[in-house]
Amino acid sequence: MMRWLLVLGLVTAGLAGTTGVATAQTGPGIAIAADLPEPEAAQFVPGATNVVPATAVAAKSAQAITTATGGTYTCPGFSTVDDATPLSSVMQDTYTWGGFKPYKVGDGKGNINWKLNPYSNPSWYMWFHSLRWIGQGITAASLGDTAALDHVTTIVHDWVRDNPYSWKGDVGAWESTMHRTNVIICTRQAVLAGLNVATLPTQYAWLDAALLDHATFLVNNWSGAWNHGTDESIALFGVGCTLDRTDYMTLAQQRLNAGITTSIDAEGSTNEQSTAYAQFNYSLWGRAVDVLRACGADPGTTITARRALLANWLALATNSLGNLHQIGDSEVVRTAPVAGTPLEYAGTQGATGVAPTDRVGMFSAGYVFGRSGWGNFAGQSSYSIRYGPTRQLHGHSDHTSLTYTARGRDILIDGGHAGYQNDVWRTWAKSPFAGSAMTTPLSADTLPATKLTRSQVKPGSDFFEFSDVPGAGISRIRAVLVLNNPDLVVTLDRASSKTAQQFQTLWHLPADQKATVYSRTTALASKAGEDTRTILFQVPYRQALPPGAILLKQAQTKPIQGWTYPNINTRLSAPTLMFARSGTTASILSFIAPVKATGAVTYATRWSGTTYVVDLSVAGVRTSIGITAGGSLVRLT
Repeated sequence: MMRWLLVLGLVTAGLAGTTGVATAQTGPGIAIAADLPEPEAAQFVPGATNVVPATAVAAKSAQAITTATGGTYTCPGFSTVDDATPLSSVMQDTYTWGGFKPYKVGDGKGNINWKLNPYSNPSWYMWFHSLRWIGQGITAASLGDTAALDHVTTIVHDWVRDNPYSWKGDVGAWESTMHRTNVIICTRQAVLAGLNVATLPTQYAWLDAALLDHATFLVNNWSGAWNHGTDESIALFGVGCTLDRTDYMTLAQQRLNAGITTSIDAEGSTNEQSTAYAQFNYSLWGRAVDVLRACGADPGTTITARRALLANWLALATNSLGNLHQIGDSEVVRTAPVAGTPLEYAGTQGATGVAPTDRVGMFSAGYVFGRSGWGNFAGQSSYSIRYGPTRQLHGHSDHTSLTYTARGRDILIDGGHAGYQNDVWRTWAKSPFAGSAMTTPLSADTLPATKLTRSQVKPGSDFFEFSDVPGAGISRIRAVLVLNNPDLVVTLDRASSKTAQQFQTLWHLPADQKATVYSRTTALASKAGEDTRTILFQVPYRQALPPGAILLKQAQTKPIQGWTYPNINTRLSAPTLMFARSGTTASILSFIAPVKATGAVTYATRWSGTTYVVDLSVAGVRTSIGITAGGSLVRLT
């Protein structure tokens, strides 16, 4: 629920202020911070460890807390979890989340059955235990609604009684501890504001006891250097600020110092392997700075410096449609503008601000982001390529996969984010088969680390080469050449295996397009009535094209293929083209050309010494690309 709007140039809610937090309301009630751009659903995988050690050198210790008494900790809000549960539903003990039907979880008097999970969904259950869903009741209570005050305090007290310390055996209750800690702090503030008192009345002393239990849990269970650990440290600091416990505040600040340099590296990449979580971390660390300052602690300079690097990363991760490239556990998310940073230009699609200085960014954490240029935002093309360390946290097995936009639309997409329910759909969405990459379906995925072995960025073309071992006894090399004028993507996938394999280069296309295979070399994709079509074709290179060299897969369930998740609650049928080979070696030379609906592509091949040349006419624009003896892709003209 957006309870406020702060206009600071082009700053959006959740990203406002010097570091990222602004409070909401003045007058009666309690101040509530802006909702952060927290990704939908739960932030955990049930049954998996949630501890991410801090591996980088910690930030230098900032100045110790100078004023505990008199400091303030603003209610952090409820991160939209309360949006679907209005006050009337809270008063009836009815909870709604994530597109599921409303469910009556109590007896209408605040006596809740905390074991309920009617949809067998871990995210529904975690947000249930977070207590964020009663947010509208807390807001009403703070404004003097005595019925709301009685009901929300009854619900919170019921949770405390039914879930005595320690609740670590219940993963939903455990993982939501930091969120619930903040809700209890907000409830405490609502009691003071609603009753117009400065000291917590004796009958509500259980609130402080509950906060001490939650602080003890947070002290003993730190998730480390990722968004969970940051959230936990902020909540622990909040208890310390609320109850004047400098020990809690000091420990929280030490953990933030330890976590920042691992959570955001020296190039601005986060360790979450998700663009949506990267944007969330930008806001979350901004909140950490503001929270520390509001209660008399010096946050130091490292957090601000790393956030500045992350702002540049996020700007480069913005595609020509104004969205973040959909990578890892990310829904399709708009890039949020932040005044005075590269995000202002990226988030406003060039309307205001200053464009980033780089057209292409290569990050050792495993990302290439590039575009044809920054001017005329929607008229540019843009792309992403994944590589780097093995999958972790919110990452997918998407190495060497591309996303691509041109002509004001998506051209190549990712399979998306299926949510956190442990089912076949999440398994597929995380797998190599949901990305636009060469796959080997007969071998088990080894979650490879992938190297960027060569690169060359020129004004009219960008070249990259990657290598890894996607399965036992299999070597894979992908060369990528991205051109502008004309817009064109060329890939050369080469692989070899000790045993016979299927080699399948997949191209995932947008759900709004229809794809048609015309021959073993060529397929087309377009949307009726639109002045754009994509011509996808392969050129034989050191290997003949077998029958069935191009196959169309869409809306399949056995095996799953031909889908996309723009968000966790929406699964769409989407065409996937498969360039297929079998045997012990493969050489697949692919071309992806977005052109006008009437545009055509013609080509001819020749040898020039040891270089294999493809001369092309792409919608009337002539160009030539070459494959050198060493396997590099180069633009010749």
